[in-house]
Amino acid sequence: MCGIAGLILSSGAPQPDPAVLSKLIDSLHHRGPDGTGHAVVGRVALVHNRLAIIDLVTGDQPLFAGSATLVCNGEVYNYRELRAGMPEVRFATNSDCEPPLHLWLAEGADYATHMRGMYAVAIHERAARTVTLTRDAFGIKPLYTAQVAGGLAFASEPRALLESGLVARKVRSSAREELLQLQFTTGADTIFEGIQRVLPGETLTCADGHVIDRRRIAALPEGGPENIDEDAALKRLDKALEESVDLHQRSDVPYGMFLSGGIDSATLIALMARLNKDPVVAFTAGFDAPGAADERAQAATVAKAVGAHHEAIEVNEKMVWEHLPEIVACMDDPAADYAIIPTWFLARRARQDVKVVLSGEGGDEIFGGYDRYRRAMRPWWLGGQTPWSYGSFDKVNVLREKPSGWRDGMAAAEARIAEKGLSRLAAAQALDIEDWLPHDLLLKLDRCLMAHAIEGRTPFLDKGVAEAAFRLPDGLKVRDGMGKWILRKWLEKNLPVARPFAPKQGFTVPVGEWIKGRGAELGKLVAAQPGIQEIAHPERVEALFGDIRRWRHGFACWKLLFYALWHRRHILGLEPVGDVFATLSARY
Repeated sequence: MCGIAGLILSSGAPQPDPAVLSKLIDSLHHRGPDGTGHAVVGRVALVHNRLAIIDLVTGDQPLFAGSATLVCNGEVYNYRELRAGMPEVRFATNSDCEPPLHLWLAEGADYATHMRGMYAVAIHERAARTVTLTRDAFGIKPLYTAQVAGGLAFASEPRALLESGLVARKVRSSAREELLQLQFTTGADTIFEGIQRVLPGETLTCADGHVIDRRRIAALPEGGPENIDEDAALKRLDKALEESVDLHQRSDVPYGMFLSGGIDSATLIALMARLNKDPVVAFTAGFDAPGAADERAQAATVAKAVGAHHEAIEVNEKMVWEHLPEIVACMDDPAADYAIIPTWFLARRARQDVKVVLSGEGGDEIFGGYDRYRRAMRPWWLGGQTPWSYGSFDKVNVLREKPSGWRDGMAAAEARIAEKGLSRLAAAQALDIEDWLPHDLLLKLDRCLMAHAIEGRTPFLDKGVAEAAFRLPDGLKVRDGMGKWILRKWLEKNLPVARPFAPKQGFTVPVGEWIKGRGAELGKLVAAQPGIQEIAHPERVEALFGDIRRWRHGFACWKLLFYALWHRRHILGLEPVGDVFATLSARY
């Protein structure tokens, strides 16, 4: 896990400015505090901040081979197998990122079809004067581009493009609507005018300051449901899960995992315990708020059953108010997901003992776990509902203009998926894997962990697991009103103490209750922020914070608070100056 950035300038532009490159490196220091490197050839510059995980001695980047230079953020888990498949190559390092460089030399832009892992890669071919940018198929690792004066810039985070002065701080209003209604933004265009995402699975070929070719690898296998029975599916799933977890444990530094009370992380800890001689190191977060779902007791039971070393942390209201400005600040590509709060605190604690954590993101999407999938399976006359059909502010009248085009990105993705001939369930899963997963869940994991220089790995988001699970018949995903049926059956056999057929509890953070307790004070501060005054009626915002009656009111208040803090940091360019109240009270 690292941070990468660079410039690909046109032939008529000045050479890369060393001051700009220095700002790119500094702005990504949190992603890679173990070292920096750069390569500048003509009008192409690559920079790298390293978080050393594999090959601690010789794995510094950039890496060089022939006329090509590589920088990479992420991990290529099958690097040993790739090395074995290239006996003619004399490798200069033991880095997991060197085999992709030689693959690219042999196969060009199709090289990523052989890779299993999470990665954002930039390769400069000096002779051809091209730069290849590649992102993994699920979008686990981020990568952004922007047309700038003189050519093209790229970086692991938008903040690097903003803080280097390459891109102006300006909000794209249609993405802001998505953020408020959905809590994340869709597609290639980010919330910042002029900054685009490299989409999951994309490989871009760039030359003379422009993108000249695009190709994309699909995350999911093609085709409709397979004809397979439960026993065969369980056997195949066990093999795929064990192989994926084994690959995701490859590391030259200590690793652990995030353990909730749910079946996804219970599956991971069962497999890690199977594969490791030493006790698994596991971390769980809980809350002190009355009525909040608290998974610590169940997580402790699961951890004890497999002999794990388990630590639970409590996240309380005081901690949240104290650190929320810096938590929101790490979400430069914004996702107003309240799960950023426990994720950030877990990462802060885990970094004291480990440098890598495995996490269960992707389990619901791959195996069909969400309630919205079951609603999507039903026809409308039986209560069926299109996923993401309602927005958070539909019944909360505080915005100056009613959001109108906020679902256009989702509708476009639905249209693309409809051409694949999938079942209603599989189509709903594919829709989430297209946008919700990379632009909310994985973005949250990446930013909150990278804020503490810790690497997050997601074994469910693996080519082998997707091939074993996604095309299963609907009845092996959803049965008797329960999602993830086949995963529950696997867990029933391998770790029954995890209570795999207990009702799904869901992971909630009591932000609504916390906001309600300080509503009058917070309402005035939020309503006074320039970003909020631009989009909402200040007096209505104050009234909403002062009279939270329903869950949706609390959730809307959370999104407004998030946006107020985000706008201060990433549009006004103001650093947090203390807790929530001090930061929102500070002059701009």
